[in-house]
Amino acid sequence: MEQLYAVGRVTELAMTPFSDEQKSLFIKQQFTAQLTHYTTHYNSEKFEIIEVDGQMAGRLFIDIWDNEIRIVDIALAPHIQNQGLGGYLLNKVIEQGRTLKKPVTIHVEQNNPAKRLYERLGFKEKSRTNEVYILMERTCC
Repeated sequence: MEQLYAVGRVTELAMTPFSDEQKSLFIKQQFTAQLTHYTTHYNSEKFEIIEVDGQMAGRLFIDIWDNEIRIVDIALAPHIQNQGLGGYLLNKVIEQGRTLKKPVTIHVEQNNPAKRLYERLGFKEKSRTNEVYILMERTCC
């Protein structure tokens, strides 16, 4: 899982003056902090590792609240992106929202290319959390 987390930070870390060792330590620290936060504040039973052909290809972490289903985190390895798996996983969560009659929400960075996928699947901007993140919502019914 840490390797998958690291892949998501490659572009960001390429712009830093960190050595490879510093980058590795930074990734380890940030991954541990994120995982600790997720398992402390969310229902960790909904944390799924996605495998394709026996290899870890991604992760999906959702939490079901009284009034919504929150996609806490979704990440796919670069070699598996743009092949329909992300849309498939999101549609499964949307279907769960329909069944439970709850909207599905996700935070996304404003410049994240995945935002286009969310929009194609019917997610709309609900609010801006700050200068970086947008809360998007897909209504259920």
